[in-house]
Amino acid sequence: MIKIAQPQIGQEEIDAVNSVLVSGQLASGENVKRFQEAFSQYLNYRSCIAASSGTTALEIALRSLGINQGDKIITTSFSFIATANVIVHAGGIPLFADIDETSMNISTESIEQILQVHTDVKAIVIVHLFGQSCDMDKIKGIASKYRLLLIEDCAQAHGAEWNGRKVGTFGEAAAFSFYPTKNMTTSEGGMVILKDEMTAGFASQLIQHGVKAKNQFEFIGYNYRLSEISAAIGLCQLKKLDQFNALRRENAAFYDKYIDHHNIIKPLEVAGTKHVYNQYTLRILNGKRDTFIAYLEQKGIGTSIYYPYSIPEQACYQSSDLLELEYDKRLEVTNRIKREVVSIPVHPGLIQDEIEQIVTAINKF
Repeated sequence: MIKIAQPQIGQEEIDAVNSVLVSGQLASGENVKRFQEAFSQYLNYRSCIAASSGTTALEIALRSLGINQGDKIITTSFSFIATANVIVHAGGIPLFADIDETSMNISTESIEQILQVHTDVKAIVIVHLFGQSCDMDKIKGIASKYRLLLIEDCAQAHGAEWNGRKVGTFGEAAAFSFYPTKNMTTSEGGMVILKDEMTAGFASQLIQHGVKAKNQFEFIGYNYRLSEISAAIGLCQLKKLDQFNALRRENAAFYDKYIDHHNIIKPLEVAGTKHVYNQYTLRILNGKRDTFIAYLEQKGIGTSIYYPYSIPEQACYQSSDLLELEYDKRLEVTNRIKREVVSIPVHPGLIQDEIEQIVTAINKF
């Protein structure tokens, strides 16, 4: 079976983990500090704070910016559920926007429509979905016009760019995930990116129980720290990230050139973006997606559907009093595309023979 995802772990990562184990320093320490500094240098941006996961990183970002009980926050309807869950955990109310037909990122037109109805929105949480940047010119313009906090969910977009600038550096805060399916991994882990240094200082305390000095706690916080083992892996992976992304882009370019099927829409790299293809997501038309998936499975090719349901239609939101009654009327594109999407292998572990097998199978479908 050709796997849909495959972490690229080499001897460097194994040796780094062994060194941590031998040292006896397993909790957050020098490797975590070095990883934070290295990630900051990679982004050429301000404060980076390591966290235990992408989800906790995003929650820390929101709480550090002062999201409080009842604050309304616009976000996408088409993402992993954690994007919305952290808004609720922070006390906010998610308002779900539709997506763009081409990029499948949050629709700026839908954001504007929500803002015409809800004049008390505090923030926008955007997702750079599947490895491609949102339209940051338009989104920054909206955030400025309505005086909204802007938070970037970069869980799938390590190294992605908008007009030559890396994602994660446009808003007041951002969060990355290092889950094993991402463009780089620490096994589990995340990174909070904050524009303001004072806010970053608060976030650093919040991740460590609200600690101010040894045995002194200024406020009630969490244990959202990254371990030394994860940071050691992350330092190795970060050095390889650009190479990993280049291979993903090469694989995607091969698909772009050679997949040729009248029932399939291939992903498009939008002008101004540098797509890093955390996923290569096809749209299968005419109700043939399930047949397509079964066919590829018979050929030994792994696939995955991200995401078969919009976030607001999940049971945990349907049963919540936080969900707007009118949300579904504006999710026209989401409700159509969720029935068409399927991702095929694009990870850097693929060999040329496997890529050619995938293309041949798809074109014969």
